Amino acid sequence: AGAMRGYGMPQASFADDANIEECALAVGMNPIEYRNKFIMPKGFEDSFSHNVNYYDSFRECMEKGRAAIDYDRKLKEYQNQTGPVRRGIGMAAFWYNTAVYPISLETSSNRMQLNLDGTVTMQCGETEIGQGADTAYSQMTAEVVGLASYRDVHVVSCQDTDITPTGLGAYASRQTYVAGFSIRQTGELLKKKILAYASKLTRQMVENMDIQNSNIVRVTDGKVLMSLKELAMTAQYNAADSEHITAESTYTIRNNAYSFGCSFAEVEVDIPMCKVKLLNLVNVHDCGKLINPALAEAQVHGGMSMAIGYGLSEQLLFDEKTGRPLNNNLLDYKISTFMDHPNLEALFVENPEPTSPFGTKALGEPPACSGAPAIRNAILQATGVAIDKTPITPHVLFAEFTKAGLIHDDWEKEGT
Repeated sequence: AGAMRGYGMPQASFADDANIEECALAVGMNPIEYRNKFIMPKGFEDSFSHNVNYYDSFRECMEKGRAAIDYDRKLKEYQNQTGPVRRGIGMAAFWYNTAVYPISLETSSNRMQLNLDGTVTMQCGETEIGQGADTAYSQMTAEVVGLASYRDVHVVSCQDTDITPTGLGAYASRQTYVAGFSIRQTGELLKKKILAYASKLTRQMVENMDIQNSNIVRVTDGKVLMSLKELAMTAQYNAADSEHITAESTYTIRNNAYSFGCSFAEVEVDIPMCKVKLLNLVNVHDCGKLINPALAEAQVHGGMSMAIGYGLSEQLLFDEKTGRPLNNNLLDYKISTFMDHPNLEALFVENPEPTSPFGTKALGEPPACSGAPAIRNAILQATGVAIDKTPITPHVLFAEFTKAGLIHDDWEKEGT
């Protein structure tokens, strides 16, 4: 076992939100209203990192999820249940730093080349691990340079520092945020070089030209002066003034950004069977401006799936004498599957991050943080039993329900 999505945050979030939920119940307050008294306020500045919270994102995320799952109605409806099968609704919230500055170095390098067909080849050291990062990088590159489509960007997806510029890795939900700085800086440098060469060919001042839809255009009237393909061919094969137009840069960031979010879970608990059925799970995230909404939604669904497993089934077992893992295979290590999942709903609050070149901030790990405590709190609301560890398996539920006096033979007399 190695580093897992969230690097300790799901565990901290579970403990934090379990405690907050019980505090809210102890004082007789709506759990959301209780949290609203302690959320990070707009304008808050961290004394160590100097990160600033520019929005009221905590409140916005909770209110959006509250409405989506009809939280208040169900919270009232599910009170004072007595039957063997009960329903409950719970929630949990979190904030998450983007990248690791100022604890550690945060830097990214980028290289771009104008190709003969007017497309751009882009190289960076930030890693595509299946999350669609290369697509997002292509979109960002196309926007900065002025290309017609992200398909006009060819990403050299080979994270080998013998081939590509240096990137520090796919961790701390840093890549889109940190790589964005070097992509913007390098893209602007490439664009500047393209327009400088176009100035020689068109006799236009650089400041009077722009690149739009892969064409060099005159700013004053939008007239197309030449295509990028025409310019690239001329630049490379011009016997008198040949130029291979490339750009490369490194950007070291000295700022960070807060991501916010929450989860709402609705469960049905069969007390005699010690079984939890997850009926609904809603995640709401403020991850800044969405570069690619489809990829963002998929990222959240992945995190929600991992949170379900972390909360209800996943546990690595070891031999007490030898320390050998007993279930280090996909047969015995119980990850959640589609059969365990309800409809997963991912919602977003788009508050563009002022420190980010594209308005983005962390989304990779945050979706895994709050799902498990939301499920735990829903079980608490349904049964009155507080579970203080994960996974919340039937074995754990049997022990806790027995301790609470909920396991007995005479369920018929209590009704449903």
